Amino acid sequence: MKKFYLFFLLGTTAASAQQTQPLTVDYIMRDQKWLGTAPSNYRWSGDSKAVYFDWNPENKEKDELYKVQIGSTQPVKADLKVADAAIQLEYTYNSDRSLGLVEQGGDLYLLEVKNGRKVRLTQTVERESNAAFLTNGSVAFQRGDNLFVLNHRTGELKQLTNFVRNKKGEAKTAADSQDGWLKKDQLELFDVLKKQKKAEPFGFRAALIPEKPLRAIDLKEAALNGLVVSPDARFITYRLVSMPEKGHQTIVPAFVTESGYTTDIPGRTKVGEPLPVYTPYVYDRERDTVYQIQTAQIPGIKDLPDYLKDYPDKLEAAKRKNADRAINIFGPFWNQKGNTAVIAARSQDNKDFWILKLDAATGQLSLVDRQRDEAWIAGPGIGARGIFWIDNQKIAFQSEASGYSHIYIADVAAGTKKQLTNGKWEVKNLQLSADAKTLYFSGNIEHPGISHFYKIGVQGGEPVRITSMKGGNEVTLSPDEKWLAINYSYMNKPWELYIQENKPGAQARQVTASTSAEFKAYQWKEPEMVAFKNRYGDDVYARIYPAVKPHPNRPAVVFVHGAGYLQNVHYWWSQYSREYMFHNLLADQGYTVIDIDYTGSAGYGRNHRTGIYRHMGGKDLTDQADGVKLLVEKYNVNPAHVGLYGGSYGGFITLMALFNESDVFASGAALRSVTDWAHYNHGYTANILNEPANDPIAYKQSSPIYFADKLKGNLLMAHGMVDVNVHFQDIVRLSQRFIELGKNNWELAVYPVEDHGFVQPSSWTDEYKRIFKLFETTLKK
Repeated sequence: MKKFYLFFLLGTTAASAQQTQPLTVDYIMRDQKWLGTAPSNYRWSGDSKAVYFDWNPENKEKDELYKVQIGSTQPVKADLKVADAAIQLEYTYNSDRSLGLVEQGGDLYLLEVKNGRKVRLTQTVERESNAAFLTNGSVAFQRGDNLFVLNHRTGELKQLTNFVRNKKGEAKTAADSQDGWLKKDQLELFDVLKKQKKAEPFGFRAALIPEKPLRAIDLKEAALNGLVVSPDARFITYRLVSMPEKGHQTIVPAFVTESGYTTDIPGRTKVGEPLPVYTPYVYDRERDTVYQIQTAQIPGIKDLPDYLKDYPDKLEAAKRKNADRAINIFGPFWNQKGNTAVIAARSQDNKDFWILKLDAATGQLSLVDRQRDEAWIAGPGIGARGIFWIDNQKIAFQSEASGYSHIYIADVAAGTKKQLTNGKWEVKNLQLSADAKTLYFSGNIEHPGISHFYKIGVQGGEPVRITSMKGGNEVTLSPDEKWLAINYSYMNKPWELYIQENKPGAQARQVTASTSAEFKAYQWKEPEMVAFKNRYGDDVYARIYPAVKPHPNRPAVVFVHGAGYLQNVHYWWSQYSREYMFHNLLADQGYTVIDIDYTGSAGYGRNHRTGIYRHMGGKDLTDQADGVKLLVEKYNVNPAHVGLYGGSYGGFITLMALFNESDVFASGAALRSVTDWAHYNHGYTANILNEPANDPIAYKQSSPIYFADKLKGNLLMAHGMVDVNVHFQDIVRLSQRFIELGKNNWELAVYPVEDHGFVQPSSWTDEYKRIFKLFETTLKK
């Protein structure tokens, strides 16, 4: 998987003991190239002898391709043509791994693994994709809406499906009617045509007609999705997707344009809009029949969510209706032998995820595993992409059944399950070794904020740690599985490339050195890692930047990370690197800063993840107030001089804090904030709050706009006007509420050319000048 890291950088100065250039917002928000560019996008050569990566140590306009040979720590610029031939692509292999398949540029290529020879199989205008080996060695692939099989030995090409759009029952066009009338008239007039028509089945043309015509499968007006062929090519599975007839797309106006005219950017839908309907089918080529997969038999398909108990009328209506819940089907995933398949299903109400064995000959389903969560199904590695066969009987998958995302093995044939890992930690990035005997994964076993690379046998046992550097270790395994390319960082040291043998205790050797002398000139702080009990008795982790020399008012600032489900309290370099550096500035200026992984953050298991269900701005907000209590008790902070800030979800929490925890927070800066969850997108919001029309209680207790009358402290709001994620409309609607309520202690800064994540240094500078001014004028009085 390709990974890109963008560093939003703040600036530097001499080490604090010899400081010649004090940190200021202007200084740290300038063009970010001074820091240096971290390496990214690691790929191995097919022979596992070199790592290729993108890097920019010379501070050019864009990154260039570099490589480092195994056994060396000296990276060099790579020749693009040589690299293109050498880099290991994401091949799909046959059963003995002697051949590999890959798509490049819309065409298919065959790799002969033994000699490394790469053969082009197709060269067409249409794109070939979704390629796989069949059990007979032929290659199946998708072109357009249909599946084909290519015998790469003989060159024979065979079409497997014939999806058409006849739209039965639709009135014929005038041309169709005219052609039909002419044909009928010709046959009535001329005897010779009648004789030819009768003779055709027995004449020369009969030799051109296949003995068994390929069945035409009418798609009507539905979209075709999820084409999968069984390894023996007997079964074709697919989904027909019916788009909702009613629904509204949002628009985002762009005001600063080349033309001088305001233009509209097409946007997303809002939560609660009608969803597509997915209907799964099987085409049995042997029997030439098409049938629907029987989803009505899925265990619990009619189960209703618990939140309906808060709406007795809706609950009774749903019970009377007794309908199957809408679900999405993924797969099937066939074993290598091709005699067993499983599918994944997720309910559209987000409460259930099933793994089911498919009897493709009948469309019948039987349960392998069911995950039910009355909040919502999620967690690292959980979903259809996390399912894979480890042999012809067993699959590996992840589940939060124990409270944390762990590895499970299910014997599909025997109907048994086994939990492979366990503990108060999470598994991420699970992968199977080439010999199918070992599972590799990343885990935070030692501490929620330390990530290491581990291995465990598919039969179980204790995980074995392979990496050893404290911090963040993101591993790309070499094709021969003998080497690790490690993307490593520490909390005050940005990401760098290291190479290590795939052995526990082996030394990791640093390859890149990306940070500039200017960056190194300032002694960037290591925040203190702490944990505290919130008012509910749960452990909450935080990073604290104590004031270098506390201001007489002993002020403090709380930073609230975005995304909700995201981890920022850890020992590696923060994706909020701009904010990290700003916190160094604040600490230098006499503030104590705390950054909290509040309830809902990633890395801490199911209960922490779902603690905000139906009430965003509940536990996630009180965690901020409880963190302030910690600062008052242990860091001598004055409780009358505390502010907070954050962007996106952090901006939302800032608003809720100024409205509902006004006795704790004197001021706040809310950046690109959600102000009303009923106006955000479906995929994120419906998980946590259900849908507005079905669960209005959740939306009204979670949306800041309903609490605007409670604003007491000083509020700064900042928002990009072309934000296609959290729309500018959000902040406009809240501003109108303030106007109608007669509130005076707020201001709005708008950024006409900025999307959700700012790009222009001038915008960053303006925004953070305002944030710093807010704290200086409200917390240091």
